[in-house]
Amino acid sequence: MENKKTLRLIIGDQLNHNHSWFQTIDNTVTYLMMEVRTETDYALHHIQKVVGFFSAMRSFAEELKSKKHDVIYIHLNDKHNLQSFEKNLDSILNKDNYTQFEYQLPDEYRLDLVFKNYCSQLSIPFLVCDTEHFFSTREELGIFFEGKKMYLMESFYRAMRKKHHVLMEGDKPSTGQWNYDGENRKKLPKNHKPTPPLVFNNNVTQIVSELKNTAISTIGNIDAVNFVWPINRTQSIALLDFFVTECLPLFGSYQDAMTPNEWSLYHARISFSMNVKMISPKEVIDRAIQEWENRKDEIEYNQVEGFVRQIIGWREYMRGIYWLKMPEFASLNFFNHKEKLPDWFWTGKTKMNCLKDAITQSLDYAYAHHIQRLMITGNFALLAGIHPDEVDAWYLGIYIDAIEWIEITNTRGMSQFADGGIVGTKPYVSSASYIDKMSHYCSSCFYKKALKTGEKACPFNSLYWNFYDKNEDKLAKNPRIGMMYNVWRKMKPEDKSALLEQADYYLKNINEL
Repeated sequence: MENKKTLRLIIGDQLNHNHSWFQTIDNTVTYLMMEVRTETDYALHHIQKVVGFFSAMRSFAEELKSKKHDVIYIHLNDKHNLQSFEKNLDSILNKDNYTQFEYQLPDEYRLDLVFKNYCSQLSIPFLVCDTEHFFSTREELGIFFEGKKMYLMESFYRAMRKKHHVLMEGDKPSTGQWNYDGENRKKLPKNHKPTPPLVFNNNVTQIVSELKNTAISTIGNIDAVNFVWPINRTQSIALLDFFVTECLPLFGSYQDAMTPNEWSLYHARISFSMNVKMISPKEVIDRAIQEWENRKDEIEYNQVEGFVRQIIGWREYMRGIYWLKMPEFASLNFFNHKEKLPDWFWTGKTKMNCLKDAITQSLDYAYAHHIQRLMITGNFALLAGIHPDEVDAWYLGIYIDAIEWIEITNTRGMSQFADGGIVGTKPYVSSASYIDKMSHYCSSCFYKKALKTGEKACPFNSLYWNFYDKNEDKLAKNPRIGMMYNVWRKMKPEDKSALLEQADYYLKNINEL
């Protein structure tokens, strides 16, 4: 009888140490990992994103080897690297007489198709396994909302809490209240200094020089001697521990706050570690709840509930929407927006303080927190009528934690309302007043937050009313924004004209803002 010989593929966001695959040593199994151009080139990525993935992958491969697993690792510049999953797989399967091929379900629709198509023409048996990472399956949200018109995140969040018994007493929330979002919207006090972030000093000069020897295009900046992101499980757990001990006590209160020159605030920054599966959502939630239980006198319940909601609520919900609505979701454009992103989205060189800070930080750290993404860069892109494809490509490329399943639902759905209301019940747009309420950007800005028209009028003000005016036929019946149309209709005709003229001028001169 032929010797059994299995090849198991691990892709770059499947670095799950606790996966059942790795619990036993089997000398008939070989693990394959590869760095390929199809993955570096499908979007214009931040250099820290490429380096973060490759560093974490290499570290994972070394750990598997140290535990005596058989591993083939193909580096980006290996001379036998054929630069795609399929070509490298063909070469290895044919050369080494494997009798079975196995892979884990990819999180991206794009790769799901690649591997389905690949396996359909294989001459040997294949097996597809779960990644054993998420709280819910791909299909669970679709089944949960079957027959419903609305996909309310809150309903799914409560179901997840019940199913996995998180912050529950029986089938009731442990405090009698499900959601504390109303207590999680505070501005940072004026002279408040957040805890300095835990960063790592990973030396990634080797990978950076390898990238320089290729024609791979990247964006953003990197300190190759002190790469700040976690690149293995040990560092990921250290970052989680730092968050729950140092940041969780104020996370909920200030999770929507923004201030110049503070890139981390009280955020966990574990999304990269989670999205490549170095740590799991279950251990993240368990650790946060354990800390809260041990320090109830110091950590209010709204801090921990706000964090749990991000993980078991939003993260699982967005993944469910992705698998329910792809591939159509990727081409939705509810407002029929057509414009290009302003040039300064790639440089941060704008006179608008909030955008300058959010974009510069993104270029420097491959990171911005959810309100900077939603209410600064996303808000502006929506008000300016930017094509959702442009916005998607920017977010997918610039952020270290951006993998399509989580990026596109947040960007095209929540941020740009290009899905027409699948994810959010209203467009997330605002004038300067919201930005001022949640940040310290406006007081030192070139533009004046209180001015709606004139040379130094904050662009958000006129663009905001222009957006509502232009999209009245699509939005006027939305019960959550009827009030804004009442205000608009009551304005004097000359005030309306002045606002629309101001917006038109700014849109025509968008690269000079």
